[in-house]
Amino acid sequence: MPMTPDDTSGDDGDTQSLTHSITDYPFEHGRRYHKYHEGLYPYPNDEQELDRLNVQHYLYKMANEDRLFFSPLTDPKKILDVGTGTGIWAIEMAALFPEATITGTDLSPVQPNEVPENVHFLVDDATEEDWMWGPDHFDLVHLANMGGSFSCPIDIMRTASIRIKPGGYLEWHEIDPRPTCDDDTLPPVNPDGYSEYPLHDWVDLNEQAGKARDPPRPFRIAHQLARWMKEVGYVDVQERITKIPMNAWPNDPQLKEVGSCAETIWTEALAAYSYKPFLSLGLSKAEIEVFLVSVRNSVRNQRVHAYNNLHTVTGRKRQRGEQ
Repeated sequence: MPMTPDDTSGDDGDTQSLTHSITDYPFEHGRRYHKYHEGLYPYPNDEQELDRLNVQHYLYKMANEDRLFFSPLTDPKKILDVGTGTGIWAIEMAALFPEATITGTDLSPVQPNEVPENVHFLVDDATEEDWMWGPDHFDLVHLANMGGSFSCPIDIMRTASIRIKPGGYLEWHEIDPRPTCDDDTLPPVNPDGYSEYPLHDWVDLNEQAGKARDPPRPFRIAHQLARWMKEVGYVDVQERITKIPMNAWPNDPQLKEVGSCAETIWTEALAAYSYKPFLSLGLSKAEIEVFLVSVRNSVRNQRVHAYNNLHTVTGRKRQRGEQ
């Protein structure tokens, strides 16, 4: 069930115990990780990662014409941000919809304490079905950056659908980490060994690590979101795919800025998204560090005109009686 570190359980001792159970963060490989349902999310929650997530939020806005959402909202009253991270999306939505209540949930209470009055943050595990809200509650449920987080993203869509009002929306923003290219400058994936472009191998290793978890947690999900939404029963499913250059290789000034921002995010993310997954595959920390040098070089290589696809997918919950 959702909670905050300030929730009480009857006396100060219980409150302190609850707070400690959430914020006594474990440290591994020089990084800090979540404590609540420890190990569920394999990536850090420290200040370095929070700064990177805020830059990534800025990147998504640049790529999506400065828009936070694409669902056709009309006077929403209740909005949920699942896996809110730093809370920046929820806080910015609160300014757009001051009459709405914006709730952000996450495994880590790392969001700022001073927020708009209509913003609330809760510690919650979205993979559990017993969300604290009853049916038909939210006008919009939003998710972003969830690759590797859920064993079954389609189950999250189903759980969200119960809580979304008839006619309300689910919106999911997700980048596909697999690089692609339009002019043949990107070396191909080598399924039998190391690729000339090491980022291919980095993605493959993360996919292997996700499949090896118990239960498995898919690393690449962006390209499947629209299909999954339709399978769950959402209608009017719309998918917007935006190209994000991997570095500043484009000539266009705006795309060059987007690519420069993306390069920063990639180089900051590589270590955060590598240690736990790759160690679980049997690689040593020294092997990972050597490998990441080559991966960073591939990300920075402007002779390769690679980009990632950012998928922004919206789906509407059917109205009652709608076929």
